[in-house]
Amino acid sequence: MGFSRVIMELPLLSFIFLCMLFAVPSCSRYYTAPSVPRLTDLVPRVSTDQCFAKIFGASNIQLRNNGSSVDLTLDKVSGAGLVSRNKYHYGFFSASIKLPSGLTSGVVVAFYLSNADVYPHSHDEIDIELLGHDKRKDWVIQTNIYANGSVKTGREEKFYLWFDPSVKYHDYTIIWNNYHTVFLVDNVPVRELRNSEVFYPSKPMSVFVTIWDGSEWATHGGKYPVDYKHAPYTASFEEMEINGGILTPTATVPSGSKANVSGPDTVEGPEFIELSQQQVDAMDWARRKLMFYSYCKDTSRYKVLPPECK
Repeated sequence: MGFSRVIMELPLLSFIFLCMLFAVPSCSRYYTAPSVPRLTDLVPRVSTDQCFAKIFGASNIQLRNNGSSVDLTLDKVSGAGLVSRNKYHYGFFSASIKLPSGLTSGVVVAFYLSNADVYPHSHDEIDIELLGHDKRKDWVIQTNIYANGSVKTGREEKFYLWFDPSVKYHDYTIIWNNYHTVFLVDNVPVRELRNSEVFYPSKPMSVFVTIWDGSEWATHGGKYPVDYKHAPYTASFEEMEINGGILTPTATVPSGSKANVSGPDTVEGPEFIELSQQQVDAMDWARRKLMFYSYCKDTSRYKVLPPECK
């Protein structure tokens, strides 16, 4: 009798037990995502070597494929990080990432925008943080946004992924323009923040690519720290895409104002300034099935919810 036949004849509780015991793939939360337009096909790729500079952990940064790809490694000595050579006022930012496999609790792989180096007290930030898993082997994607130094109001939303991100490369994308900010995974929107005068990132930012030790908070609030017995941890990045307004070297940007920018305006096209109904439906699917935390529902943390939650 085949294994599938045995499963069909088992009671529900026995089936769940076998799922846990044998890690049957069909028992996981892996899904087939809805069909969506492939925005990553519309934006040209960039050379990692030409567009980024090393900011820490140089010995843990390994360029590949003539500088078009890069591996970042976390070990007992250091993590690793890159920063874009340009600053951007808006744009389309994407990376295809393959995450470390095995037990990765406490490990943080981040692809994000920030200007904290220029505006330490009033910085903007748009984060994609991939948080390592505990024994349940679930990577988590955390999205977050800060505007004008609003770091006391965390705007985190957390999702499980609908695939194993350590098996092959997957696309993680940020769209940031004057209309909205959108987070996408494999071109599926998972979160959208529309522009408003109340809260919106407004100042030029750099692009950061990092891997680091987030033991204090990353996995179940710090319950599971990095276990360096399983190190080194390597995240691989390829097919980087950046397209948007580049801050000109002579521009000065007062807080809250727009910069002088130059560069292509692809991300001002209709595909990038408004989600189609197909994309909205796909985002609803992702949020319904895979989002397990939103600051807008955390009434124990915020007695008065941030204004955009209304």
